Amino acid sequence: MSFNVVIPARLNSSRLEEKVLIEINGIPMVIHVAQRASLSGAKNVVIATDDKKIAEVARHYNFKSVITNKNHLSGTDRCLEASEIIKCDGQDIIVNVQADEPLIDPALIDLLAKNIIDGQSEYVTACSEFKSYNEFVNPNNVKVVLDNSSHALYFSRSPIPYSSSTDLSNNYTYHHLGIYAYRLNALKKFCSFSISNLERIEKLEQLRALSNNLRLKVVLYDGKPIIGVDTLKDLNLVRAMISKK
Repeated sequence: MSFNVVIPARLNSSRLEEKVLIEINGIPMVIHVAQRASLSGAKNVVIATDDKKIAEVARHYNFKSVITNKNHLSGTDRCLEASEIIKCDGQDIIVNVQADEPLIDPALIDLLAKNIIDGQSEYVTACSEFKSYNEFVNPNNVKVVLDNSSHALYFSRSPIPYSSSTDLSNNYTYHHLGIYAYRLNALKKFCSFSISNLERIEKLEQLRALSNNLRLKVVLYDGKPIIGVDTLKDLNLVRAMISKK
């Protein structure tokens, strides 16, 4: 497989100060992500940052980085600029890996890239099954419902679709995982769209694609848990899991 991993890494964060540089077992969070991404089949792993402080950390750990515009509204926009800086062409594959997911599974990265390489889609994300009803109703867990071809119909922080039952065994809804793969041309198309009303309401960037009829393939992942670090509780959980390895 031939593809690139770009890790958008913004220094400022709202809930945890300089989150991506917080150390876990002595290693900055963003470096944990880059190390795991380097275990995938990617030909390049690039940290796309807005601050020299992160770039210096990347250099210390021998990872490639590029400095991007501080004013990007999203990591996807930062991902596009980084792809242009490293001179990807329109058919190159970019996997956008979040900088606050130090447990990211290299196999998940490969799964998304392979889906594009096999020609099934030019824009792909992933989901997993909910393990409990409490996970399903938690607004921090984004839900996705699919059509019969496994394309996204809608994403929400609310428990969708509505059901009076607590039984999730019918797999009518899935837990969205915040990782994306694109052909560069599809990434450019996405970034050309204005922020949609649904995106603004739900605070979910991927709704911009659906609002503009850009089809988003969703592949099922059944591997190791992927835990993003948004809160101190998340951070402590991830630290404990990494310490056990």
